[in-house]
Amino acid sequence: MTITITAFENSPDRGRGLARDMRVRWALEELGLPYEVRLLSFEALKRPEHLAHQPFGQIPSLEDGDLVLFESGAIVLHLAGTHPGLLPEDADARARAVAWLVAALNTVEPPIVECTMAMIFEREQAWFAARQPMLEKRVQARLQQLTASLGSAEWLDGAFSAGDLMMVTVLRRLVSSNLLDAWPPLLAYIARAEARPAYQRAFADQRAVFEAASCAGPEAPA
Repeated sequence: MTITITAFENSPDRGRGLARDMRVRWALEELGLPYEVRLLSFEALKRPEHLAHQPFGQIPSLEDGDLVLFESGAIVLHLAGTHPGLLPEDADARARAVAWLVAALNTVEPPIVECTMAMIFEREQAWFAARQPMLEKRVQARLQQLTASLGSAEWLDGAFSAGDLMMVTVLRRLVSSNLLDAWPPLLAYIARAEARPAYQRAFADQRAVFEAASCAGPEAPA
């Protein structure tokens, strides 16, 4: 059976590849797996049929035969664990790749999301000017630690893996800010990942959805 994933019908990321279905699309492209995309409106996310697959009313979800999964990290880990190409064969290296995937979601992403969401939604609030430097300091601490771990290597631990895929999608949330400017190794790391043909195919497919939605009607809110 063909894998089916869900994605925004009109994504608030405006076609920049930041919505979390991008992670799953990229993994599927890296693994060479055919898939279909079920596009959902914001209203459809609240309907019982979607909530039965994604109890929090978000995207993405995945249907793979009888298996239904939600959460992008769980989906990517499932795909990487059941198809060769995104996790090493060596057990220890495999465990380290999984550790980087979890670190991307649990350690690196939370301060980045808090900081970038504040830039978008809290800029007009009285506390923004006093609070934002603290949020940015937390992000910079993680970027410094990640840069130290990456060193001069091409990828985080040996060959490109699901850990790199997840880490790059997290870091890309900062590309439109200046928070990565002090870390050229991370900018180069992101650029290497974006140059991968699988990434380019996934990005083009997600971008095409946004462009079609833009032609059909008003843009989604930022």
